[in-house]
Amino acid sequence: MSGALRDLALANRILAHEGVVDAFGHVSIRHPQRADRFILSRSRAPELVTVDDLMEFELDGTPIDARGRTPYSERFIHAAIYERRADVTSVIHNHSHAIIPYGITPVKLRPVLHMGAAIGEEVPVWDIRRRFGDTDMLVVNMEQGRDLAAALGENRVALMRGHGCAVAGRGLREAVFTAIYLQVNAVLQSAAMNLSAEVQYLSPGELARTKQMLSQDVGLQRAWEYWAMRANRGGIE
Repeated sequence: MSGALRDLALANRILAHEGVVDAFGHVSIRHPQRADRFILSRSRAPELVTVDDLMEFELDGTPIDARGRTPYSERFIHAAIYERRADVTSVIHNHSHAIIPYGITPVKLRPVLHMGAAIGEEVPVWDIRRRFGDTDMLVVNMEQGRDLAAALGENRVALMRGHGCAVAGRGLREAVFTAIYLQVNAVLQSAAMNLSAEVQYLSPGELARTKQMLSQDVGLQRAWEYWAMRANRGGIE
């Protein structure tokens, strides 16, 4: 359990160092011994998260033992995805600027490089306004979280119109890998579209084969070790 907690704290720092999150955004894991709970930091900038900041939650977003700590208001993103998807053991929410245009225009975000295959075949867009009207655009209750989780479906990523995205992974390393290359792919796709209206996307066969290759532990561990070294020179407290 201690190793899982340390990795979660480290994942926060990795995502910050790679520019996927800034003062905002969060990453969680399903509890290793309790599938009906998940672990997420208290409300804090990801780059500052330590093991002591990590809190347990029920699958409705209720803190188990808050001890005066303030949770993220958008913990319901994590709660609803874990509730809906038994295969998911890690969830990331971020506001990467590179992906925002693909949630506010008709242009679909699609894999353009082999590492981008990690985002999967389909990247749906969820718009909170369609069901909930004008809000502050935060996902602050289970009804909103469940609507987002339904839009995500069985995919790895759902964009959130004018807000960011939710990333679901079968493991923490897979979720972090997907979130990082989601941003990279968005940057490259935008750059390619600025050069030409004709963009070569991965074919369905290439996407399927590459996604399978990128899901193997050897590649995920290699990337994790590299990102961890870059992000954690000072050590996790």
